[in-house]
Amino acid sequence: MDIRKIILTRVSLIYFALLIFSLAVVVKLISVQKIKNDRWEQIQENLSANTIVESPQRGNICAEDGSLLATSVPGYYLRMDMASEGVRKVFKKESDSLAYYLSTFFRNYPKSEYKRRLNEAYKTANRGFMLTPRKIDYTELQQLKKFPIIRRGRYGGGIIIEQENRRVNPLGMLALRTIGGLNKGAHGGELGMVGFTGLEGSFEPYLKGENGISYKENLSGRWVSRIEIEPENGMDIITTLNVKMQDITESALLEQVQKTNADWATAVLMEVKTGEIKAIANLGKGVGGYYEKDNYALGPRGCYEPGSTFKLVSLMVALEDGVIDTMDVIDTGNGRWQKSGRTITDTHGYGKITVKQVFEKSSNVGVAKIITSNYEKDPKKYVDKVLSFGINKPLGVDIIGEGQPYFKYPGDADWWGTTLAGMSYGYETKMTPLQILNFYNAVANDGTMVKPHLVKEIRDKGALVERFGTEVLNSRIASRSTIKKAQEMLKGVCLYGTAKDLKSNFVTFAGKTGTARIATSSQGYSAGMYLASFVGYFPADDPIYSMIVTFNNPRGGYYGASIAGPVFKEVAEKVYAYKILSGEEEEETEEEERLVLPDIKKGPYDNIDEVVDELNVRHVKGSPDTEWANVEKQDEKIVLTDNEIPEGLVPDVKGMGATSAVYLLEKAGLQVRVKGVGKVKQQSLNPGSKFRPGQTVFLTLG
Repeated sequence: MDIRKIILTRVSLIYFALLIFSLAVVVKLISVQKIKNDRWEQIQENLSANTIVESPQRGNICAEDGSLLATSVPGYYLRMDMASEGVRKVFKKESDSLAYYLSTFFRNYPKSEYKRRLNEAYKTANRGFMLTPRKIDYTELQQLKKFPIIRRGRYGGGIIIEQENRRVNPLGMLALRTIGGLNKGAHGGELGMVGFTGLEGSFEPYLKGENGISYKENLSGRWVSRIEIEPENGMDIITTLNVKMQDITESALLEQVQKTNADWATAVLMEVKTGEIKAIANLGKGVGGYYEKDNYALGPRGCYEPGSTFKLVSLMVALEDGVIDTMDVIDTGNGRWQKSGRTITDTHGYGKITVKQVFEKSSNVGVAKIITSNYEKDPKKYVDKVLSFGINKPLGVDIIGEGQPYFKYPGDADWWGTTLAGMSYGYETKMTPLQILNFYNAVANDGTMVKPHLVKEIRDKGALVERFGTEVLNSRIASRSTIKKAQEMLKGVCLYGTAKDLKSNFVTFAGKTGTARIATSSQGYSAGMYLASFVGYFPADDPIYSMIVTFNNPRGGYYGASIAGPVFKEVAEKVYAYKILSGEEEEETEEEERLVLPDIKKGPYDNIDEVVDELNVRHVKGSPDTEWANVEKQDEKIVLTDNEIPEGLVPDVKGMGATSAVYLLEKAGLQVRVKGVGKVKQQSLNPGSKFRPGQTVFLTLG
């Protein structure tokens, strides 16, 4: 046999071997996809049915001192497996009674409708029929467990209990819009309750945690759950908000907005040196009164023409360029001035006054004359200097949805002959209240512009993950001489000008009133609609806090001094008394020096153990036989001892945080009402006493 035949024979053998292998693969694929398809579908169905997603505990949002602003407590849904053997045995006998009890309990449908729904679910063998039309708390769950069929439990009654944490705000309305809310509709509802607005939405990646996974297994006829991946709880957000200052600010704003019947009002209190927002209130009119309706302070719905508060920007441009000085004299005439077909007016004529007086009296004519006479031939020079202050850029605050500042520029299609004059005193441009405040804060801070922020830290189980410090946006917005003159003009407004009636006997402040007409359409301004503002800082000579107060469409008056000014004054006086006159800052420093051990609240043993380990605090763990532990300080160590929770008696929650206390009391069958912040100082029902299921217990925190 020659070499050619040998090669052909070997190639043929290899070819047939590969052909047979390929046919075997094809046959196997067909077998897997077609012949054994039912088997694989069954395996997939079992995996899907028996895989449970374990939800993590959402992180807390806290005030700067750790007080809870938003936390999670358990909530429940109740389902029934209509195909279970236990339900099939008793349904016909007890379904009528169950329909009656559900109708009486929830009061949303008559008994006949519940009966119809139960029968329909029974006929279709619904494996997860929803019995609860809303999320229920622990006390309500215990009541439902006594209803017909349901009382037979998981196996006899086919009951499936789903726990989903309920988000609560212990301080009620305080800063509610800034804290934000959750929305199950986000992402199509696939991810459950998701942070949607405010800090809840902006810090969703930190707060949400990571889901865990468990599997249901049938062991000797009994179904048990086996956790494969532990859920990872969300991190805590520590904000810059001060609960006391927030309460002061919101209370003052609410009282005034009710008096003036404004459409909405907002107030922001900020620390001058750091940019930390200490209080932010946003009250909008709705059915039933005012509530935290929208974030007018920094969102697009609060982005308006600022009016006279913008005059500081214009005069600082002229001062910086050296075209005027504060002692130069301007003729404001009789308070009316025609320019390029536009009539600029003041409340009355001031005649010849200095530039400083133009600002103090808030003369539209005076400011318009200064800017047009010096920049009419080169308006770009004016606008460029305005933009150099950095006020045309969003601040990039912690919350998504900041309103975009808007400034016209010479050469734009909407730049008219009247634009320069109008822009000089706060028209034909738009800014949010927070953006205006940040400029004034820079003046108070000797020209250094810092970024406003709402979040100080992110912590995971007490351990620091990330800290947000002061961020400088512009180290010097203007020369020292210009800043000094601006500060003197702002003091003059409160001593001799439009805000002179706001003088306080307790604290000095500097600021500017603002009154702007509101444009409701491209056609012009609506008669009688104004934006009234006051923005400034205190104390005047050594600024610690800056603040803006803005009212939209107040009734019965519209000047910034009379509408927004009183709120500024009240907040300034109360914050000054609380934070400065009381000497709180010095007391805190001395207390910190005396304390060696951290102040840890009692609660779940595992959580406390983890915290003291993370903080590297000397402690004695003991050997608690219960889930909950007391925390005691002895010498230079922390001692953990048993905190036994007696069944059927009122738990002792004194010394606990709000989350742990509410969880324990609701689990015991009590309704809970919380007042205050911090640890539980008092509880209305004595620990260890008997109680009626559903009875209300009042907690006082401090």
